[in-house]
Amino acid sequence: MRRRDIVAAAALLVPATAAGIPGSARAAAAASASLDAALRPYLARYDLPALAAAVAADGNVIAAGAAGTRRSGFEIPVTLDDAFAIGSDTKAMTALIAAMFVEQGLLAWNTTVGSQYPELAGTMNAELAGVTLVQLLSHTSGLPSDTDEFIREVYSSYAETDLNLDELRYWLVKKRCGLPLKSRPGTEFAYSNMGYILLGSILERRAKSTWEELIVERVFTPFGFRTAGLGPGARLGRIDAPLGHLVLADGSLKPMLAGPNGDAPEIFGPAGTVHISILEFAAWAGWNAGEGKRGPHLVNSETIRKLHTPVIAVPVPGAAPGTPVAGGYALGWGRATMAFSAEPFIQHSGSNGMNLALIMLQPRHDFAIVMATNVGGAKADAALRALAAELYGRFGPAPTAGNGRQ
Repeated sequence: MRRRDIVAAAALLVPATAAGIPGSARAAAAASASLDAALRPYLARYDLPALAAAVAADGNVIAAGAAGTRRSGFEIPVTLDDAFAIGSDTKAMTALIAAMFVEQGLLAWNTTVGSQYPELAGTMNAELAGVTLVQLLSHTSGLPSDTDEFIREVYSSYAETDLNLDELRYWLVKKRCGLPLKSRPGTEFAYSNMGYILLGSILERRAKSTWEELIVERVFTPFGFRTAGLGPGARLGRIDAPLGHLVLADGSLKPMLAGPNGDAPEIFGPAGTVHISILEFAAWAGWNAGEGKRGPHLVNSETIRKLHTPVIAVPVPGAAPGTPVAGGYALGWGRATMAFSAEPFIQHSGSNGMNLALIMLQPRHDFAIVMATNVGGAKADAALRALAAELYGRFGPAPTAGNGRQ
């Protein structure tokens, strides 16, 4: 897989109780059901280097596990504290920051792109100028899904050596703001990473800060996350976190070391560069499943429900791993029905082509599942969906008789 394909793949979707505070989360997981044995068969069955999963219910981690190796071909066991890349699951965090700005009066749901860039009035496409915050968040802006030209421009950002990340995103906005839209804003769904980069640029402009600083200050810090970070989870020269793996043409796995090809380019941040441990991922999922029942209090309950409420149908049969499936799309979240549940899930999957993560919520039951693996592709996608069915059967609100939650 070429570097540009990594970005194209990245286009793809607990509270302050024991599940929301890192130290307590580890203690809660130790006291909860271990999933290690349940995860191991998936490694060989689906050719996964590693796999991690956790279940949160009523604000607590009730099951968690991690199995496999950080690097294919080596025995470097993963742990519950290992940070996995979650790709486009980052979008829900960017959406939450935008919601905070709305509640604080810095932006409004109907704030337009053009109003934030008055100096570009002479070059910006008139339809793009009228695109609203909600349309960017819901992929209904009319901006197209990732094109070859877009991917080339993302990677050309490496050559802009004298710009900070907020300046790089503005540089990309200026380069692309005059292009025609794919559809009239508000009428069609097109999964657009450029839309989230543009959204990130707007947040940066309003805050006079980079998106990276914003997500640390407004998401990672309030939750007390220790493992959450941006870009490759492993440090240069070390295998201290799961490495992403490419699936080569012959089916073999190639571990990608930390470095410029270990994740999507940094300019991509608001669309998907977060890494986080499965326990803290479960904390994030459980907080969302509670829809304001527990702290940290970052936005009102009504705002969380708005973020979870679909605004457009998403008819995408056969979607690539890490992209939304058929259902609906809300604001940084999708809505999908799974065969194993009578009720739909608020969910999202995320991939940078080398990793895959899936987050699934049922807020009516205050229930959530998170899963992550350090390889991308169809087998990884099938593995997570099969595992989701198993975990929901064991621990979900209507579990299989004799198993899991009662």
